[in-house]
Amino acid sequence: MATAFDALRWEVDAGIATITLDRPAALNSLEASLKKDLLAAFREAGRDRAVRVVILTGAGRAFCAGQDLTERLAPDPAPLDVEVRERFNPLVMAIRLLDKPVIAAINGVAAGAGASLAFACDLRIAAEHASFVLAFGRIGLIPDTGATWLLPRLVGLGRAFELLLLADPLPAAEALRIGLVNRVVPDEELAAETRRVAASLAAGAPRAMALTKRAMHRALEAGFEATLDYEASLQGIAGRTADHAEGLAAFVEKRPPRFTGS
Repeated sequence: MATAFDALRWEVDAGIATITLDRPAALNSLEASLKKDLLAAFREAGRDRAVRVVILTGAGRAFCAGQDLTERLAPDPAPLDVEVRERFNPLVMAIRLLDKPVIAAINGVAAGAGASLAFACDLRIAAEHASFVLAFGRIGLIPDTGATWLLPRLVGLGRAFELLLLADPLPAAEALRIGLVNRVVPDEELAAETRRVAASLAAGAPRAMALTKRAMHRALEAGFEATLDYEASLQGIAGRTADHAEGLAAFVEKRPPRFTGS
């Protein structure tokens, strides 16, 4: 199954939707059509019951170079606060609110808002020659698209300040060492490794994973006692699913479970 978009490629196979940013000559930088298509693709992933996992990656040598600065040099660009609120913030919210795991397959540089897109994903797998660049300050701007919220929670406040203020490139190996990415693989193995992880997730219980993602994000903003109560509520929902019954049956029968998402 395939859906047509102007600035990205969308493919669904075996429960895995792959979204490939497809402006390689511009390092997959985000201009109007790509922002629109990317938001539409994540919404499509949410609607499509055949999709259990989403992979986000880039075509060519970059993951995403962030905002296309040539767009900002065009006549009468939207004020930056409007652009961020109406074009960028909905993208990271769509990733975080999607009730399905999202894996960033970081095939090259992830810069600016492109890095923020990767931070918003649930898992990050990087090619060994990939890197992160958060150089907002070099053009007199502040980090946006959730970077100031996401990055300290991923790597700690001190490291986040270093990355956001000094703006030095962060190689994949160092990103792995500080916990920013989950694993680093040789460039030529990125697609296969990401697909392997995605396939493992696609075989899991969809509703349980959706509820787990919801609980994890809620826990980042709630106290411990409130989190315990929220876990209990979601566990009640999970316990009433057909997938839970199937998981118990499979355990008793000593066979792999066959989850349907119901």
